[in-house]
Amino acid sequence: MSLIEELAKNASKAAKQLAILSTEQKNTVLKALAAALRAQSEEILKANQQDLDAAKQNQLSAAMVDRLTLTTQRIDDMAVGVEQIAQLPDPVGTTRELGRQPSGILVRKMRVPLGVICMIYEARPNVTADAGALCFKSGNGVILRGGKEALNSSLAIAKVMHQVLNQFGLPEELITVVPDPDRALLLELMQQKDDIDLIIPRGGEGLIEFVTNNSAIPVIQHFKGVCHLYVDADADLDIAMPLLLNGKTQRTGVCNALECLLVHRDIAGAFLPQVSAALEGAQVKINACEKAANYFNTVKVLSDDEFGEEYLDLEIAIAVVDDFNGALAHIDRFGSHHTEVICTKNQKTAALFQQCVDASVVMVNASSRFSDGGQLGLGAEIGIATTKLHAYGPMGLESLTTEKYLVEGEGQIRE
Repeated sequence: MSLIEELAKNASKAAKQLAILSTEQKNTVLKALAAALRAQSEEILKANQQDLDAAKQNQLSAAMVDRLTLTTQRIDDMAVGVEQIAQLPDPVGTTRELGRQPSGILVRKMRVPLGVICMIYEARPNVTADAGALCFKSGNGVILRGGKEALNSSLAIAKVMHQVLNQFGLPEELITVVPDPDRALLLELMQQKDDIDLIIPRGGEGLIEFVTNNSAIPVIQHFKGVCHLYVDADADLDIAMPLLLNGKTQRTGVCNALECLLVHRDIAGAFLPQVSAALEGAQVKINACEKAANYFNTVKVLSDDEFGEEYLDLEIAIAVVDDFNGALAHIDRFGSHHTEVICTKNQKTAALFQQCVDASVVMVNASSRFSDGGQLGLGAEIGIATTKLHAYGPMGLESLTTEKYLVEGEGQIRE
């Protein structure tokens, strides 16, 4: 038996032990995990520094380094996320009634774990803690295959989680980190369909395509985050500007950062000069359509088919649209089904935008940066699904379960 086969089978075996734990027991473990992450933050940061030193030597992009970097605050954020997961209702075992059928049988549905989930990710060490906690609470085993860029950090976080599992007499195999980032092992991992039930890749578009094209196991896809802010003719510009700056500049290397600004032509003359000054002050590189380009001192003019880029940097695309339908058409063509935002005081326009736009999260007068499991009340997220099977948007506890039918009868047979 190979290393990968052994890891998968051990994870599947360990996951079955979660079935006997009560919600209270799971929450106790999670609270202990949060405390342990804080208590051992120095050890985690030392491991992370090894990864950062290697990233510098390998000249990784600024966006990749940002995702890779841990700080005391980011470790505390991980711990807070774990605590929030502990406070959330446990979906496992909840039932809903479908009623008594004409045959007399009584039908219900019960939420149950998926089984074993495999996370494949790049320079995101926080995923190790988020995925471990979410899978534990939802009753799933998890196999974590991080990229070589974050291997030291991921192993350090996993060590903390294993210590807590041991403390409560639970098998370490509930949360497994693949110790070797060799791509050949990744290919083998994606063939373990007898023991792994779902694969969730998080990373660049190339990684998602590689996993999707090579996996024998169902894959939740999140290709990229091309998020738009549409400033409507009825927008409050004092609201629109903070939405733009927060969405674009607060943290550029994440999938919920803004990548495109759409402005209704009726307010372009009033708003775009303000945008020019604000983005120039924030050192944001501007790419714009011909109509918008005239408002900027330094700009690259984009043709109609050059939009849809995920910059993950201090860079943005800007377009003037003729009307509301023009904004919808642009988003439909260039959006990535991640997060779309409208700024408007018109409630009817806002409601129509939320109804018509095909994205997993559609916001009115709120920053795209809120498109995050923790911010949306999920505690943390295991990923953001931009396809619709079986989840759409940030995936929390409920998305890591499925339903089975429970049928009760009194000896009925089918005629």
